Amino acid sequence: MKQREFTRFIDHLAERGEPFVVATVVGVHGSSLGKPGFKAVVSKEGRVVLGTIGGVCPESVVASMAQDALRTGKARLVKVHLEDAEAAVDGALANRDPDEVYVETNCGGTMEVYVEPYLPANRLILIGQGGRDDVEDGLVKMGNAAGFETVVIDHSPVLTEDPDVLITDLDYDLERFEFAESDSVVVLTKGERDVATLEVLSRRKLKFVGLLASLARASGDVARLRERGVDPAFLLSLHSPVGVDIGAVTAEEVVVSIMADVIATLRGKHAPHAAFLEAVGGELGTGTAR
Repeated sequence: MKQREFTRFIDHLAERGEPFVVATVVGVHGSSLGKPGFKAVVSKEGRVVLGTIGGVCPESVVASMAQDALRTGKARLVKVHLEDAEAAVDGALANRDPDEVYVETNCGGTMEVYVEPYLPANRLILIGQGGRDDVEDGLVKMGNAAGFETVVIDHSPVLTEDPDVLITDLDYDLERFEFAESDSVVVLTKGERDVATLEVLSRRKLKFVGLLASLARASGDVARLRERGVDPAFLLSLHSPVGVDIGAVTAEEVVVSIMADVIATLRGKHAPHAAFLEAVGGELGTGTAR
């Protein structure tokens, strides 16, 4: 495999926000079809989609370990023993090291494979309404500081710090935007475009969707979205009024509360929006909390 082909392929995956793993043979002892420097790209589904590390047998176990690496986000160095059937069974029974595996084949050698996960950057996507918005401006600043890739979709934002991506097309069609499952989206449309924006987001699989609105406006938006046939599960998952309840009053405090809500969700911590759920539960025919 040519280096140029390899780099183009993984750049393409990264641009699309696809998680993947690069498995690289870094050492070989004894007989092995794979040689140091052999590389394979493994998809999130556990399939080798480019390259090779030396055949189906070692690739099948490394692909499984690649999926584990994507779940943990941690690289690992794996020893793959290429043994005959009897030795492979004996080795598997005797060795409990998760980074050491035995594969049934007749090569007789051992491969050391570095399994490195590539996860998409956490993106904070802000959908604005135009004009000065201190919350939008503060979220760009704090998102940048917290290591997010910040994206602003707003036809006329007033910002004191540049986001990583700025889309200012008037009447931008949100359907065109390529969302990733790891994206956190905060809707700052101030009522006029709430429903149309949330309807598009309801058709995407996203980590976090928050709406900055009063409880009354959020409840009204939910009623209209329900009339449009939006999945109730999406409506119940909506973070609104977005932000952890810290008693925020100023714009700066609201920004802190929103970022806390986003980060808590990314880290698997539950930040309940009890008032919203109580308000819309009857509308949706359920009182189930998120």
